[in-house]
Amino acid sequence: MDVVLDNVGGDYVARNLSVLAPGGRHVSLSFMQGAKIELDLQLVMRKGLSLTSSTLRPKNAMEKMRLAQCINKHLLPLIAAGKIAPTLYQTLPLAQAAEAHRLLEANANIGKVLLRVMS
Repeated sequence: MDVVLDNVGGDYVARNLSVLAPGGRHVSLSFMQGAKIELDLQLVMRKGLSLTSSTLRPKNAMEKMRLAQCINKHLLPLIAAGKIAPTLYQTLPLAQAAEAHRLLEANANIGKVLLRVMS
């Protein structure tokens, strides 16, 4: 992987770093499993990895708007073209939302759990 966007933190950071390609970037967005980690600096240096973070909370409205425009211009076209896609673990009907939460709380998934809304 060239880039990992990490919303979990904790022991996931080591897993994320292990799958990064040389020169890869790890971006911490949140830390549901904790903000403190053990870090193998030899791995970081050997692969030439970059670790950074981002959060929208302290950003002003103009900066948030600029970021949204960048997403619209650079990221959404890649998603629409099928060049990048999230990893889906399971798709469940909305009626099984409790099961979806159980999967997430048990950390039983690798990828997203999608709820399908039928109209």
